[in-house]
Amino acid sequence: MRDIIKATIAAPMTKLGIRCLLILAVIVVLDQASKAWVLYGLRLAPNMPVTILPFFSFTYVQNTGMSFGLLGGGLFRWVLTLFQLAAGCALGYAASKQTKPLAGIALAFIAGGAIGNAIDRVRFGSVVDFIDFSGTHVFPWVFNIADSAITIGVALLAWYFLKSEAAAKDGTSPQG
Repeated sequence: MRDIIKATIAAPMTKLGIRCLLILAVIVVLDQASKAWVLYGLRLAPNMPVTILPFFSFTYVQNTGMSFGLLGGGLFRWVLTLFQLAAGCALGYAASKQTKPLAGIALAFIAGGAIGNAIDRVRFGSVVDFIDFSGTHVFPWVFNIADSAITIGVALLAWYFLKSEAAAKDGTSPQG
């Protein structure tokens, strides 16, 4: 692990890495713009769903915890905020050095989501969630674009690792 960290630090920023940083920035901007729209454009009242489709609503929720509202409030807010910022910056830095597109994009998505939610914690003391598919009766949680980016990034990273593992078994190099 130490060798991987040293190699990442020593590696130059790549053209792909610059594109990954752009993706990270776009995710942060889209996340913050969507939350501004919910707060100041739509002016949704907290916890009052606005039904768009039978299975989809906009519901403004102030999430003081981690994923799905776990472990929120108090000193934990600042611990979580610092962790999100540190992780976001570290993953963004790693993305800027990437030579594998799938890994770089995955890291950029995770970093952008972490930074987007950390900005909320600093600004509002909680994360602004508003995308609500509870009408499906399958997924009861309310989330935001940053949460979606983190989830997509983790899925892409898992895919990259699975491809890498398969390529290692075959003796080939992963293309992603």
